[in-house]
Amino acid sequence: MTDDKDGREKQAADEDRRQRERDVDAELERGDEAEPPAEGAEPPVDEAAVEALESALEPLTFPATGREIISAVGDRELESPARVYTVADLVPDADMEAFDAPAAVRERVRRPAVAAAMKRVVEAAAELENVDFGRSQHEAFERTFRALSDVDERDDESGVRAVADWVVDLIAETKSVPGSRAVRREAASYCRERGYEIRDDEWLGV
Repeated sequence: MTDDKDGREKQAADEDRRQRERDVDAELERGDEAEPPAEGAEPPVDEAAVEALESALEPLTFPATGREIISAVGDRELESPARVYTVADLVPDADMEAFDAPAAVRERVRRPAVAAAMKRVVEAAAELENVDFGRSQHEAFERTFRALSDVDERDDESGVRAVADWVVDLIAETKSVPGSRAVRREAASYCRERGYEIRDDEWLGV
């Protein structure tokens, strides 16, 4: 027989999850415009290598999980001005996140600092049981890391890495994934503490 109290708690949890998803969707709709790269900026990963990766992914059936992508092309190398990465360095080795098409993988790995941060967060979340970390939240996290990396053109990695550390530590501590607004707030605090102006109308302006 169904426990009425358990049923009510599950219904409340489901409604809370749906509300969080609606909040994230609304945030994404308010700031859905693609942010142009800084003037004169070069892609951090060699474009020819990224195009070759996209072609190599064509035989896979999509949507494909990060684990499936790594199994197929994980040892493929992608060179940036700073270092040489493999696809396995930049894509989550987990089934939690799926990519809709080769182009989605291409866009993720073009910015290695952001990709490495997302890999760490998704793999940490995948360790949890019954975790609620849907597509809208994935997209909001990635957008936050991208915005954070754009704040300081001199260093594409330090802020992204610091906020990724915060998220991963919080996941380990609370056994849950923080909300997208909390991550944006942490990213904004990181920037402001270092003297960078964050306007209210920007993605990080929370």
